Amino acid sequence: MPAVSTLAGGLVTPWAIDFAPDGRIFLTERPGRIRVIKGGSLQPDPWFTLEVVEAGESGLLGLALDPQFTQSRFIYVAYTYRTTDGKLQNRLVRLRDEPASARGALDRVLLNGVAGAGGHDGGRVKFGPDGKLYWTIGEVGSPALAQNISSLNGKILRLNPDGTVPADNPFPNSPVYSYGHRNPQGLAWQPGTGRLYETEHGPSGVPGGRDEVNYIEAGKNYGWPVISGDETSTGMVPPVLQSGTSTTWAPAGAAFVAQGPWSGSLLFGGLRGEALYRLILDPLDPRNVLSFEPMFSGKYGRLRDVAQGPDGAIYVLTSNRDGRGNPAAGDDRILKLTFGTR
Repeated sequence: MPAVSTLAGGLVTPWAIDFAPDGRIFLTERPGRIRVIKGGSLQPDPWFTLEVVEAGESGLLGLALDPQFTQSRFIYVAYTYRTTDGKLQNRLVRLRDEPASARGALDRVLLNGVAGAGGHDGGRVKFGPDGKLYWTIGEVGSPALAQNISSLNGKILRLNPDGTVPADNPFPNSPVYSYGHRNPQGLAWQPGTGRLYETEHGPSGVPGGRDEVNYIEAGKNYGWPVISGDETSTGMVPPVLQSGTSTTWAPAGAAFVAQGPWSGSLLFGGLRGEALYRLILDPLDPRNVLSFEPMFSGKYGRLRDVAQGPDGAIYVLTSNRDGRGNPAAGDDRILKLTFGTR
């Protein structure tokens, strides 16, 4: 098992983390702040602040740095806001790093007016190995939207970095890449194969659980609200792995490990499950699970995001100050997992 240390503490509901080539670490806090860790220290002032609506699960959510960050200085974030007529909506924007001031500035709005709510906003923002920008959107508590191709809710969206729709998207002139999702919060591409996997919250209530890990392919329907968990229906894709009705993971951010003893593993954080989950998939068969295990169960509370840094360490964000956890001293934190050398 890796050694665990705290890189930064005293955070307020951190949601997403990414790494700049110059060594800086960027992260979002759900109340609207983008924070920076430089030289191993959390900088006291936010890099940028957005006016967001933090209600339930909404607020400042996903963040991704441009793969060409050194040249472009672009950072992409998603957040929930309130319109002038009082509606909650989600927005994807591109920010620009200003080296002279060590602060950020708004560059442009990429996608606006996506229905929002106090829950099921999705929110994960990631660049794929194809250079496209992916954004997960939940069905905001209106399950039928997930099956409506004309709605952007309950979908995984795929965009060019300038916000336009890629010509090879599965639905003409639409950013929709896959549909039938309830509340997708994790995206990760398998090294070597480029396969996309997603983590998704299953239904609440009784029976609950049925959280999912899905293998995502362009244009496919992942079933919500018609099917969930181990249910099947013609034309709908069941998950690669699901939690069953007696266990709840509440899966959040996900990442494949590219180097080190856990190389090839898919890791994802558990909120209600309060664990870091490790899944090993068959590289020859995208739907074959070789092993699955929870780690650190109950030790650090709710875990929101996970990522491997350029240094090979694994970084995990806690989410114990989100109104649903039990904050410990120092929460919320960035945990740093490192493996010793032989």
